Amino acid sequence: MRILAFNIAHDSAVCSLLNGKIEFFCKEERLTRKKRDRHPFKSIELYESLNLGKVDHILYLTPSNCEPHIEAVWRQYITKKFNIEMENYSSLLHHKCHASLAYYNSKFTEALVFVIDRNGSMFFINKEAVARESESVFIANKKEIKSISKNFWLELNKETDKINILNQLKEYYPDCNITSHNSLGITRVYEAATTLIGQNALENGKTMGLASYGKKDITEKLFTNNIPNSDKFSFREDKNRSVCFYNHEHLITKHINLDNYKFYADKAALVQIETQEQVLDLIKKHVHQTGIKNVCMVGGYGLNVVANNYYLKHLPNINFYFEPVADDTGVPVGAAMLKYQEETKKNSYPCTNNFYHYYKKEKLNVGKKFSLNEVCNLLINQKSVAIFEGNPEAGPRALGHRSILFDPRNIDAKKIVNNIKRREWYRPFAGVILKSEFTKYFNTLGLKESPYMTINFDVVSTNKIPGVVHVDNTCRVQTVSEGFLHKLLKQFYLKTKCPVLLNTSFNLAGEALVQTKKDALQTLKNSSLDAIYFVEEGKIVFKND
Repeated sequence: MRILAFNIAHDSAVCSLLNGKIEFFCKEERLTRKKRDRHPFKSIELYESLNLGKVDHILYLTPSNCEPHIEAVWRQYITKKFNIEMENYSSLLHHKCHASLAYYNSKFTEALVFVIDRNGSMFFINKEAVARESESVFIANKKEIKSISKNFWLELNKETDKINILNQLKEYYPDCNITSHNSLGITRVYEAATTLIGQNALENGKTMGLASYGKKDITEKLFTNNIPNSDKFSFREDKNRSVCFYNHEHLITKHINLDNYKFYADKAALVQIETQEQVLDLIKKHVHQTGIKNVCMVGGYGLNVVANNYYLKHLPNINFYFEPVADDTGVPVGAAMLKYQEETKKNSYPCTNNFYHYYKKEKLNVGKKFSLNEVCNLLINQKSVAIFEGNPEAGPRALGHRSILFDPRNIDAKKIVNNIKRREWYRPFAGVILKSEFTKYFNTLGLKESPYMTINFDVVSTNKIPGVVHVDNTCRVQTVSEGFLHKLLKQFYLKTKCPVLLNTSFNLAGEALVQTKKDALQTLKNSSLDAIYFVEEGKIVFKND
């Protein structure tokens, strides 16, 4: 059975599942170079060009407020291309698709799945969107993925009322605890600080980096009895009605410097501390109620590596799985997995690694032969080297196939690499480390590995790797035990006694992750990056070549 699924929301992607295994995956922005592209025409055309075989089901996922004429265009487009009607798989299933991906990838037999999201599916009354998923809890096992608790944030007006909305929602979820808040959820509260620093609501990662510079001894409370304090926030009249701190719109800035950062960092710290505490309470509550000690985290907030560390510290007896493709990129994959189980009563196979994004190989006509040892020497000599290898990473974290590497022993590494990428000065970098040396450099909280860079860890030896240590003495970590990156690290370790390299995504600020060799060479040309090493060809291209 072949199932094709795609979404047309931000971070649109296309997935094909054959007998429960991923055979094709592509994120649209990697092809168009348009960050968070919403319409996956190029991805579908690429899939079609491969002639992989007959499609049995086509699933179409969209924001529930998609305009009818847009859906009509897509329906006509898909029918013409594949001679099959697409199935609208959107209605109140967004969070369940997230949960499906996390559960099947976790390899747990039974688990609680927590979806913490800005916007899930929308609920309508009289064609008017009145409620949106924000937090969902599922019990997942081999037979089903069942919602047991949901929070919706509401947009109320004169024609609708809260009681009516809740009653109708309960008809859809008869065995589910339904709660609601006016225009707020956990991730929406986090968004208030992101808006304040002049960023799009989807750029919460920048807030996370800035939060470490703020005060930790906060007294202000953004929640009371697990309910957001609405009087703390206002709503901007922009496209997304983004959340801001009350009466702070005149303070919004993109230009955070050493003179003004303190105020913004304190607000970022406030939302980080307050929201992660709310999620922790949610986890504790449902673990206590169900007795289930396997927990999956997914949804946009699932990419919050600081919060993920917080859960591990406070719940040492819980087995956690943090889905690396936690944002909406993973929704088509989860949808296809759901459909497969629905049709066959069989479970999909977990993704064995994060390198399942499709890549059509190209011929490299430039560069010269270069050995792994020579690449290692470049890094030792304080050169920045991008790595290009095989299929790109499916998720947002660079894991060595589309990465920029640098020597973490250099105290100025963050400044140098942030300049290459044209990123904000306060944003940290990750460290990739030999799995065998993981416990020697980080407080691993009992974990033996961290292969997907989904968790921050406290650094044990800060003076040895200052280039990847954030201001709060932490580092987002990727452990490796095989492949080219592992071989390179072993060589670097042999020569320097340091088993760590700075690792960041191969792209520039505001751009999608590099997809093709052409993209890579263009990025080299447009930046101060020193070189790119193409692993499969064993060739290097320098800046001035």
